[in-house]
Amino acid sequence: MWVGVDNGLYLFKNARFLPLPEPNHKPLGMVVGITEDTDGNIWAECSGKPRKLVRIRDFQVREEFPESQVPPGHSLGADPHGGIWIGTVKGDVALFRNGILGKKFQVNLKGDSVADLILAQEDGSVLAGSTDGLFGLRNDRAQRMTKKNGLPCNWVYSFVEDKHKQWWLNTECGIVELSDAELQRWWTNPETLVKNRLYDALDGARPSPPSFRSAAYSADGHVWFVTGVVVQTVDPSRLLQKALPTQTYIESLIADRKEFEAAPNLKIPPNPRDLQIDYTSPSFSIPQRVKFRYRLDGYDHDWHEAGTRRQAFYTDLPPGKYSFRVIACNSDGIWNESAAQLDFSIAPAYYQTNWFRALCTVIFLALLWAAYDWRVRQLQHQFDMTLETRVGERTRIARDLHDTLLQSFQALLPRLQAAIYQLPEGAANSRKTLEEAVDQAAEAITEGRDAVQGLRMSTVEKNDLAVAIRTVGEELASAETNQSAPKFEVVVEGTSRNLHPILRDEVYRLAAEALRNAFRHAAAQTVEVEIHYDEKYFRLRVRDDGKGIGPEILRGDGHKGHYGLHGMRERAKLVGSKLTIWSEVDSGTEIELMIPASRAYAKSTRRFWYFGKRSATDTDGKETIERE
Repeated sequence: MWVGVDNGLYLFKNARFLPLPEPNHKPLGMVVGITEDTDGNIWAECSGKPRKLVRIRDFQVREEFPESQVPPGHSLGADPHGGIWIGTVKGDVALFRNGILGKKFQVNLKGDSVADLILAQEDGSVLAGSTDGLFGLRNDRAQRMTKKNGLPCNWVYSFVEDKHKQWWLNTECGIVELSDAELQRWWTNPETLVKNRLYDALDGARPSPPSFRSAAYSADGHVWFVTGVVVQTVDPSRLLQKALPTQTYIESLIADRKEFEAAPNLKIPPNPRDLQIDYTSPSFSIPQRVKFRYRLDGYDHDWHEAGTRRQAFYTDLPPGKYSFRVIACNSDGIWNESAAQLDFSIAPAYYQTNWFRALCTVIFLALLWAAYDWRVRQLQHQFDMTLETRVGERTRIARDLHDTLLQSFQALLPRLQAAIYQLPEGAANSRKTLEEAVDQAAEAITEGRDAVQGLRMSTVEKNDLAVAIRTVGEELASAETNQSAPKFEVVVEGTSRNLHPILRDEVYRLAAEALRNAFRHAAAQTVEVEIHYDEKYFRLRVRDDGKGIGPEILRGDGHKGHYGLHGMRERAKLVGSKLTIWSEVDSGTEIELMIPASRAYAKSTRRFWYFGKRSATDTDGKETIERE
């Protein structure tokens, strides 16, 4: 065994240290690197003054190479194909063979530390440790294994391969185990992530920068690493024996600072703000390396990585049944398959129960329905007020006509009759003329009274809207003098229902106006009226197959000087309904009036009355009946 001590080089043989003879009786200097090549030469890098590389054979210094020939190095490694590799103090590696220095390759891209160890292999690849990862050189192509490749740290002090094809790296964070298969993957793809395992201070490693070559493999299978403080050894055969999976235990559950024993089917009071579950694993190998995963079934969707933490925390858990499970892995990374389990339930508060939610839903729906009903009643009241205003206006007009114009005509008749009686008998022509004028005035008074009565009561007295519309249509059809009078038909769908009287009058007049337009202007073959009663809407349709209405007329209010369309739209707006007119030239016209049922139909519990009296005389003229 060659040993460098102080400024000399010694050979330990036969239990004795033999000093190497000093050339020219001058000390070699401190040996900072030493190796043996394939030819049996011993090469030593000496840091004396001057610094030099020496070749030793047969226990004699045969050659010296000063700095001018070979750059000063820090570590040496033999090449299987002859020569040596030198790790220079500038952070390069270079092949020195047959006295010639070959091409240099830069090792350290960060910092200025030299390669601590150089290892050349049979396949021509070269490995070197550096402050910036494991440096590799193959086929003159350099690559580097660093933290981005999965190493726990970058600074690789030294490395060695054991008989199981496992590589051991002495790094600044501990000793890293790496299989040769992973190393070959890295050779193929420099960007690959390598699988490795770190043995750090918890495993007994004491990482520290070495001063010289710091790794070796002994015949008994041990791996050796030396630092400036301590020599460390690793027995790979013992590390191959994996520890058994560790077991987990749940200790307690704490809800709002109140601790509960981890008993089966544990019941928790309602509304726990903070919930903590304590668990552990009694592992005695390296307890600091034990890692945990936990999951709360019924709440979590996946496992939580807790690391070395031995508590699980939850906040504001809703009421329900839960199952907490936890597993652990030992220092060898083996997870146990049987999880510790704790089943517990959280009781609901009264406002979290289903019956309370159902009650709130019912109350909400009731309030919503009450708001809807109130709004409908409000709209109905406004509509009724509009109708009552119209009734009052019609009554006022009827009263004014009755009290002024008709009374004036009534008072004029007796005077005319008196004038007739005062005429002489010979004035026969004058008397006849006055009698005819009196008769005409009486007829005018009768017509005026009928008009006033029409204002006071509904047009369709018997509430048979279909009959009234059919009557109007038949009168219009009979008034046609040509031979091609259109076919007229009234269709009723649904059960006939009473309409509000004023609204019924407006619908009747709107339908009459639509029929007049169809008979007079459409030149149609068929005119049809459809009356539809249902629970949601009252719908009236008047359709014909005539020549239709032009779009410019529909966009406006009809022909200039005509007010048919304008009047129909006003009536529809007055009763709060929707009036739609479809028409196409030469294809006919359809007018649809839709009124919500709440506005259209008269309620059976409510009466509509109109002020005023109507007189009727029986057949013999003896009795007059008055009714309100």
